[in-house]
Amino acid sequence: MTERLLIKALSGGKNTKIITLNGKKMTKMPSALGKLPGLKTLVLQNNLIPKVCPELRTLTQLTTLNLGNNLLEEVPEEMKYLTSLKNLHLSGNRICRFAPGTCDGLQNLILLNLNNNHLMQLPQEVSRLKSLTYMSINYNQLVSIPRELCFLKNLVELQLNYNQLICIPEEIKFLKKLQKFLLARNNIGVLPEELCDLKKLRILDIAGNIIQIFPSGFQDLKLREFYCEGNPLFLQQPVISTQRENVWSLQEITSRFVMNQLAENNPFLMDGIERYPQVRSMISQGKTCAICGQHFITVWLDCVRFVSPPKDWKISKNLQLVPLRVLICSYKCFTQRDPNLFGIAQV
Repeated sequence: MTERLLIKALSGGKNTKIITLNGKKMTKMPSALGKLPGLKTLVLQNNLIPKVCPELRTLTQLTTLNLGNNLLEEVPEEMKYLTSLKNLHLSGNRICRFAPGTCDGLQNLILLNLNNNHLMQLPQEVSRLKSLTYMSINYNQLVSIPRELCFLKNLVELQLNYNQLICIPEEIKFLKKLQKFLLARNNIGVLPEELCDLKKLRILDIAGNIIQIFPSGFQDLKLREFYCEGNPLFLQQPVISTQRENVWSLQEITSRFVMNQLAENNPFLMDGIERYPQVRSMISQGKTCAICGQHFITVWLDCVRFVSPPKDWKISKNLQLVPLRVLICSYKCFTQRDPNLFGIAQV
C-alpha cells in the first residue's frame, strides 16, 4: 500500500504538493522523497522511523513536516536545509537533543511541537528561530528555560507543562508579545517580578507548582484566565513574626552610615574609601530599601499583602485573594507599614 502511494506521488513529479503516510508501520523514511522538490506538506506520523533520510534536505519548499509518534532521538541536522518550513511537529518521539546547527536555517518556522519527548535542556541556538510564534514542549524533562529563548520576540504562546523547571529567568520580560504561558506541574517556587512586565499576557497556568506568593504588581496583569490550584499559597491570616531582636551590629551601623554619606557625595569619605579595599568590598554588597530609599547590608524582612484578583480574571476555584510579596522597610518607616500587611517572615 505504501509503495503504491509513493508511486502515485512520484508520477506527479514537481506537481505533488502533499504526501500523507500515517500509521503505515514504516521503519525508514523513503529516499524517493528527494524526487519531489515541489512538496509542501509531508505527514509521516505514527510510524516506526528512527531517523530521517538525507534526501530530506532537498525539500526546500516544504512548509509543514509532521514526524510525530516515531522513534527519533534527536532533532536532525537536515532540518536546517528546510528554509521554507513553517510548521514542525515532532511530538511523541524519543528526542533528547538537537543536532548541531539544526536551528540555523529555520528562520521562517512559526510552530514547533516537541511534546512528549525526553529533552532535559534546549540549545542556546534556539534564539535563531526568529519567526517562532508557537512553541510547545509539554511532558519533557526540562530543568531550566534558557535565557536565549526569551529573545524570541515574536513568541505568542509558550507551553512548558509537566517538566522539572525550578525557576523562570528574569529575561522573560523580553517576550513582549507573549499571550499564553503554561507552566503547570513543574517545581517552580518563585515567580520573578519581571513576569509582571508582560503586558499582553492573557492566559497563565502555574497549577501544581510550589509557589506561595506572587510578585508585587502581579494583580495588574490583564489576564483573562489564571490557574494556580495545587500550590501552597499563603492564607489570609496574621502570623507571628520570626524577626529577631531589633539590634544592629556595629558593622551594619557603620556600613549604613558610610553608604548613605557616599550617596550624598561626601568628599571626605569618597577620598578615604579608596584606601580601604575591604570596606569597598563590604559596601558593594549593599542594598537599597524599596520603601524609603536608604541603604543597608543585612537582608531585612519581607511580608505578604493580600489583594483581590481583578474581576475579569477567569481563575481557579477558591482563589479569593492573591498573596503578594512586599518588602518591609528596615528604617523608621518599618513601624508605619500598611495595616493590611500580613504574614511577616524573615528572609
